[in-house]
Amino acid sequence: MSILKRIRYGAWACVAVVAFIGAALILGWWRVDGPSRPQPDRAAMRGVPAIGGPFTLVDHTGKTVTDADYRGKPMAVFFGFTHCPEVCPTTLVQLANLTRQIGATADRLQILLITVDPERDTPQQLALYLQSFDPRVVGLTGSREQVDAALNAYKAYAKKIPTDDGYTMDHTASVYLMKADGNFRTMIDYHEEDASALNKVRMVLQ
Repeated sequence: MSILKRIRYGAWACVAVVAFIGAALILGWWRVDGPSRPQPDRAAMRGVPAIGGPFTLVDHTGKTVTDADYRGKPMAVFFGFTHCPEVCPTTLVQLANLTRQIGATADRLQILLITVDPERDTPQQLALYLQSFDPRVVGLTGSREQVDAALNAYKAYAKKIPTDDGYTMDHTASVYLMKADGNFRTMIDYHEEDASALNKVRMVLQ
């Protein structure tokens, strides 16, 4: 091999190594974990808005709560409403099935149903509705402003849709899985297969 070819191949190899290191740093593959080296916010590094954040709401027992009340436990956060005909009950049943398959470890998972319809979903209405589901589910409501603040924190969507007999709500149908420190981990999509959803719940419980 000529000296010129060796120099050319060496230059290409250097470029490839630099590109790999750059990608690894950006995507978070290359990291040094330890108490003396805090990790950067990877969402911010990728330019993705942070999901999750502070909220103040009222639970289905009438108690005022904030996000800090659930800190220290992984969370499954779902936005829905009690007059929801299909998406909400289907999702709550799926979550109950997933936690049942996981067993005692799933007791660490806090499931939150945040209403997108606070005008109708009072604490009493939520309490009545949740009697049909896993007793670990906590229903949250509040003023329109408080609910909107929670929606904004989670980058979730909700819109009132007029109907012949009143209105219904169009809303984000995914479940947000949050780590115990309050940071976003991943999402379960509506109608996602149980095997995939189960792996995600186990992942956030690690």
